[in-house]
Amino acid sequence: MAKRVFLIVLDSFGIGAAPDAAAFGDAGSNTLGSIADHGNFDTPNLRRLGLFNIEGVECGTPCEAPSGAFARLQERSLGKDTTIGHWEIAGLVSEQALPTYPDGFPEEVIREFEARTGRKVLCNRTYSGTEVIRDYGEEHMRTGALIVYTSADSVFQIAAHEEIVPVPELYRICETAREMLQGKHGVGRVIARPFVGSCASDFKRTANRHDYSLLPPRPTMLDELKTAGKSVIAVGKIHDIFAGRGTTETIRTKNNADGMQVALGLADREFEGLAFVNLVDFDMTYGHRRDIPGYAAAATAFDQWLPGFMEKLGPDDLLMITADHGCDPGYLATTDHTREYVPWLIAGGGVKPGTDLGTLLGFDHIAATVCDALDTTTAAEAVSQLPKLCSK
Repeated sequence: MAKRVFLIVLDSFGIGAAPDAAAFGDAGSNTLGSIADHGNFDTPNLRRLGLFNIEGVECGTPCEAPSGAFARLQERSLGKDTTIGHWEIAGLVSEQALPTYPDGFPEEVIREFEARTGRKVLCNRTYSGTEVIRDYGEEHMRTGALIVYTSADSVFQIAAHEEIVPVPELYRICETAREMLQGKHGVGRVIARPFVGSCASDFKRTANRHDYSLLPPRPTMLDELKTAGKSVIAVGKIHDIFAGRGTTETIRTKNNADGMQVALGLADREFEGLAFVNLVDFDMTYGHRRDIPGYAAAATAFDQWLPGFMEKLGPDDLLMITADHGCDPGYLATTDHTREYVPWLIAGGGVKPGTDLGTLLGFDHIAATVCDALDTTTAAEAVSQLPKLCSK
């Protein structure tokens, strides 16, 4: 039995198109494949854990004697977004897709939103987050109207200049939208997207983004661990993704570097349970912006951080590294997430080096294994892989 599990999600770090990728418009996508040959990419520590030994990974050089266990996970849920991916990691498989709005939100939704907030709406289209503030930011500053937009994901995004709509007010507006968007129009996330700047040429989004997620429809791994008296420490946007449910502590972060620093601090702390960490820059800063050099450099930075973190782990600690979907920076057909397999690397806690778990159907194998390691029952349908990984 483990004392602590550190579950780190490299947000969007896909490793190749899933079998149903074409149905999502993502045939041929491969996030890892797009960055592995770039000069900024150097990940010897992930290689030693077994990243390039994972079934189906054709880039990179496999390690002859991996120090960790490894698997390729295929998503079961009908979606490819952050909310659904994390919910499945936590044991909740979504059999129905969350609503998306490729043609913008229906008139009745926009009218109700305007009535509740007292502000008009601009845009109401599928848009890139950086381009939408460039194209609508100046009109927003003149009129005070809110920039509402969406993407291929189930999101209702609200952009506003911090001097026109102060951040606390924008958060209240998002809370209003979250209360409104339930049932038929229950999008996965309402997202506050504040920005600054004087004109279209220098508008820039700030780190004050905040996500308001739909409440998970059923208990997850987080609820089960909390009920069992374990700590559930949510780092980064984990609290937002689960609408705060099942967490015992929340530590918000601004970027990958901040998240990694928080994880280092947690490794020095005494607790029994789960530290659930999301590193958002892979997705938000590099994947969606189709920035291959930046994505590759971010992977290298994480790899360089990894040994120092692992040195802090005790014999009863487990480290798991995975992802929630893909966001291939080399896939130019779209700037949205890509339907991909994700890696699952496991180390520490008596894990047998070189254990190849093959390809597993369902991110929920993570929930089953985490709960088993922490001696907690779970409703996850997947089977714990702990017996294959190490002796309990």
